[in-house]
Amino acid sequence: MSETSEKVNVLNDAEKDVIVRYRNVKKAFGDTVVLNDLNIDIKQGEKIALIGPSGSGKTTIIRMLMTLEQPTEGTIEVDGQMLWHKEVNGELVTADEKHLRKVRGSIGMVFQQYNLFPHMTIMKNCTEAPIHVLGLSKQEAKERAIKMLTKVGLADKVDMYPAQLSGGQQQRVAIARSLVMQPKVMLFDEVTAALDPELVGEVLEVLRDIASEGETTMMLITHEMDFARDVADRVFFLDKGSIAEQGTPDEVINHPKTERLQTFLGRFNA
Repeated sequence: MSETSEKVNVLNDAEKDVIVRYRNVKKAFGDTVVLNDLNIDIKQGEKIALIGPSGSGKTTIIRMLMTLEQPTEGTIEVDGQMLWHKEVNGELVTADEKHLRKVRGSIGMVFQQYNLFPHMTIMKNCTEAPIHVLGLSKQEAKERAIKMLTKVGLADKVDMYPAQLSGGQQQRVAIARSLVMQPKVMLFDEVTAALDPELVGEVLEVLRDIASEGETTMMLITHEMDFARDVADRVFFLDKGSIAEQGTPDEVINHPKTERLQTFLGRFNA
């Protein structure tokens, strides 16, 4: 095999590992550009922490991946498939809702607010989507739900309603509900932001457990720097719609290069 062929094979192997890809992605609301020329490759099983000030574009990155916001320019791929586009007669065209739903099925998201159905038990909250979206039987869905609720330490709460649980418990249910769908990519948007300080630790511990298993690709927006340092493979610091610094937690959090990042991190060390 020639040296050129070997290089091509190495590149192809690397390409196979990429599960999420942003290419030249821009997002603008009117004249306001919130993301500009974003290029990211995320590998299967990678844990990515997104940090940065409010308004820097962090949430927009994952909202586009969850199909809650459409890119103004550029493309996003998930597991080898275009998300917002599809190819028709050799040309990229805007995807229809059916295509979006299909590709979006690989992605789960947990928000700041738990978004549980208040009139449903914890079990029903966790089994509705597997039954109606994935087509699982009630028994299959229940078995998955028990497994995931056990993972987050809440298997004994299946007959309760959200209002009977603490905020931390509700957020753990929200995480279990997403895991029941067996997504390839999990998105977490500051999932501890709405919690009382004493409840933050229990949710972060669940996320640490999920991360330690290694299989699920995770993108986490967080202001918990110790958590990002412990869990992330890479950290992206966003500022004014662009990635200002990226690298390992040690490179970005422990040894920031730019004054802007140093100032941002200084808020957490004060």
